[in-house]
Amino acid sequence: MADIRTIEGDFTSGKGKYVLVVGRWNSFVVEHLLEGAVDTLRRHGVDEKQITVVRAPGAFEIPLVCKKVAARGGVDAIIALGAVIRGGTPHFEYVAGECTKGIAQVSMEYSVPISFGVLTVDSIEQAVERSGTKAGNKGAEAALSALEMVSLLGKIG
Repeated sequence: MADIRTIEGDFTSGKGKYVLVVGRWNSFVVEHLLEGAVDTLRRHGVDEKQITVVRAPGAFEIPLVCKKVAARGGVDAIIALGAVIRGGTPHFEYVAGECTKGIAQVSMEYSVPISFGVLTVDSIEQAVERSGTKAGNKGAEAALSALEMVSLLGKIG
């Protein structure tokens, strides 16, 4: 294994332009995801001038907003943040599935990494746990993924 060339991203460059596409639905949870993502980017050397927040009505609309952002260009990574809560979302499985598929399609179509920080949970309690309490902050995790992808793609060329 010592002779195998390995290319990996890291979290140290602080380079890149990041757009956070944030759903307003379930904002009592999503705002904590946003805070975690912005804090993580800043702690890893990303200046506030390199960060743009775009607000979508909800999680279902996030893929289309990501597509418009990616099509416009000038962005190194998109971080999608939202929350789909089973008890409060009609057609939960449909919304969660379409959001996931749509974001993946946009990422592949435009060759722009999109970090998935959209919670798909069964209860408000789970959403709260994943937005900064017991289970960490999934917004911060999505920001780390975006940082690593920008670094990795830069190294690949």
